[in-house]
Amino acid sequence: MFALAKEDLNRLLPHGGAMRLLDRVESWDDESIRCGAWSHRDPANPLRYEGGLHVVAGLEYAAQAVGVHVALRGGGGAKDPVVGVVGGVRDVVCRGDRLDICSDELTIEAVRLFGNEQGVLYRFMLLVGGTEIMRGRLSIFFQGDPV
Repeated sequence: MFALAKEDLNRLLPHGGAMRLLDRVESWDDESIRCGAWSHRDPANPLRYEGGLHVVAGLEYAAQAVGVHVALRGGGGAKDPVVGVVGGVRDVVCRGDRLDICSDELTIEAVRLFGNEQGVLYRFMLLVGGTEIMRGRLSIFFQGDPV
């Protein structure tokens, strides 16, 4: 479907300011999303620790891509915008130690494996310059009363 710019993400993510890590949605359909980000290079990235951005911060990039996809699909069936929390991560594989040293754009891909009114399960992958640097599975549980 259509691409979205960073300004469009304001209505899809609860994150504000520098904590909104994604710069754009390149593409999405009912089952998957592909996003791009440059915030891993930003010295003011709020996830930086001891002067760098550890590759594990990629989990937040993946969670935000999933959150955008859930919102674009209609919020898991809820009448109002749904709030989700990361329920768990599994089978995470990291290649490399830091994201901030990657000079190319970060690409975040997520594929929906399962979903209902209580939550969703996605497979995700982070790439830099076409090279995979992280992959795994991520579950999000919706807060509030399901429809």
